[in-house]
Amino acid sequence: MLKDQDRIFTNLYGMHDRTLKGAMARGHWDGTAGIIAKGRDWIIQQMKDSGLRGRGGAGFPTGLKWSFMPKESDGRPSYLVVNADESEPGTCKDREIMRHDPHTLIEGCLIASFAMNANACYIYIRGEYIREREALQAAIDEAYDAGLLGKNAAKSGWDFDLYLHHGAGAYICGEETALIESLEGKKGMPRMKPPFPAGAGLYGCPTTVNNVESIAVVPTILRRGPEWFAGFGRQNNAGTKLFAISGHVNNPCVVEEAMSISFQELIETHCGGIRGGWDNLLAVIPGGSSVPCVRGEKMKDAIMDFDYLRGELGSGLGTAAVIVMDKSTDIVKAIWRLSKFYKHESCGQCTPCREGTGWMMRVMDRLVRGEAEPEEIDMLWDVTKQVEGHTICALGDAAAWPIQGLIRNFRDEIEDRIKAQKSGRMGAMAAE
Repeated sequence: MLKDQDRIFTNLYGMHDRTLKGAMARGHWDGTAGIIAKGRDWIIQQMKDSGLRGRGGAGFPTGLKWSFMPKESDGRPSYLVVNADESEPGTCKDREIMRHDPHTLIEGCLIASFAMNANACYIYIRGEYIREREALQAAIDEAYDAGLLGKNAAKSGWDFDLYLHHGAGAYICGEETALIESLEGKKGMPRMKPPFPAGAGLYGCPTTVNNVESIAVVPTILRRGPEWFAGFGRQNNAGTKLFAISGHVNNPCVVEEAMSISFQELIETHCGGIRGGWDNLLAVIPGGSSVPCVRGEKMKDAIMDFDYLRGELGSGLGTAAVIVMDKSTDIVKAIWRLSKFYKHESCGQCTPCREGTGWMMRVMDRLVRGEAEPEEIDMLWDVTKQVEGHTICALGDAAAWPIQGLIRNFRDEIEDRIKAQKSGRMGAMAAE
């Protein structure tokens, strides 16, 4: 269990002062100019040594991503873009950072932008986040007034501007290239890669897109050293992580914990256990709605990190938004609801996703009611495979995986429903 002195987010619950004064009292903005004075290569190497993997879902090594940015400018400016478009169902962790601990993010933006030779950074915030935007903008204004942003930011000799851009509430704009398109004032539709954003991103300039949590942990890692951060979690799964636990637990919460904590310890320590006890656990979605669900009995001893959930359980850590479902859940209907969401949020650019998401939702619709034929289960599986991996961005995969998880883990549930519906119909016919 993570000790209080090892927590990076010291005001996650808004119990303390979230203003600049309060943030400084908790150790933020301490020696920022000194960190920047150590130079770009040092910062990027420290990030690589810390083992930080992106906290937005894909888990790509952060230091490595930064190192893709050009070392010397060819005349084009470079940009950092922070993805605060937290639209994955079940995920509410970045919201807490922006609401209660915004200066962790702002200081991280300055240091990360310097490391990538960027004099400007854009934070793209989700359209529905109104109060979060207000809190973050107030914190940015404070930082400007205190000389921490703008010309000679934090007396580091680096000129740096930070802009907050409010989205319009589209899930697809959480995909990095669609986010860039939206920032440029166009319709949020993913771009083909290559070119990758590090080569040609925002306004055709070198750009790195990082998640809020990935950037917000940077200053603390650099202050305490990469060895400290790498000391948490298993090999290749380093650091602390915000877990957002919702659903059928006694106390749903967002909590910062060490990576590779066991699922059981996470739930027992912070959530007061499963509603109705462990025997009542049906299924868990361990990382936001786009990762496959896992049967409850397999989750009890699960290790909460990228490699275990992907390798052992065929799911993923994603954003670490843990959705817990007890036996009162209609699991088929729950996954149908997710397929409805992905159908609604598909941008329509790629045929497999545009057509496939609607098709999958309509079949799921019939499975919920038990009105399908048993062979349609395999047909649905085949369609998910035709969508997965055949689209420009990962929304096709995100739409396919929940359904694959359902069929892999709860096929008997779907079949029983079809049988029950058929026998009910037969009974009705006999009664006539």
